[in-house]
Amino acid sequence: MEKPYIIGITGGSGSGKTRFLKELLSGFDGRYVTCISQDDYYRPREYQLVDKNGELDFDRPESIDYEHFASDLKELSEGRSVQKQEYTFNNPKVQPQMIVRKSAPVILVEGIFIFHYKKISELIDLKIFIDAKDYIKLQRRLKRDREERGYDADDVLYKYENHIMPSYQKYIAPYKEEADLVVPNNKDFDKAIDVLKALIQTKIMPKD
Repeated sequence: MEKPYIIGITGGSGSGKTRFLKELLSGFDGRYVTCISQDDYYRPREYQLVDKNGELDFDRPESIDYEHFASDLKELSEGRSVQKQEYTFNNPKVQPQMIVRKSAPVILVEGIFIFHYKKISELIDLKIFIDAKDYIKLQRRLKRDREERGYDADDVLYKYENHIMPSYQKYIAPYKEEADLVVPNNKDFDKAIDVLKALIQTKIMPKD
């Protein structure tokens, strides 16, 4: 089996990485394009760091079991399947599922720290940075965390000011300059999706 082509997608919280990933996946058979997300590799609550006010901080690189994440990506890159229990962000309304990922000619990797972790970054062939204005990212984060994770607005705003933005400035934004492609997502990213889908198509076409 030829080595899969690995595309890494990163950006700040609320930049639109998850929607970008879903748009890229749409229209492709899972036999040819698969994905792996950092969100499924958060450490359990009891292993998370706390800030000066005793609040759990999930927005630091240490929050992620990156060794497991890197190991699974390595397995996929070598043609093997992996499985991992879904991380539900402590939402009691969501029943975690067992996620099975099979290797494919193209692997999409998504997460805020994927360029920061050397073991993950060195496996990526194409690095994409999704960018958006801060106020737009905050609006998206407020909406998502209220609807999908059950957090109230005050909690989200506290985390955004004390955890998310400091982490973005230190561990995410510096890698924007290393990206192969920066995609602005203040309104939409349709043209970028079209270009990347065309690229993916060339990677999954049978070789003569």
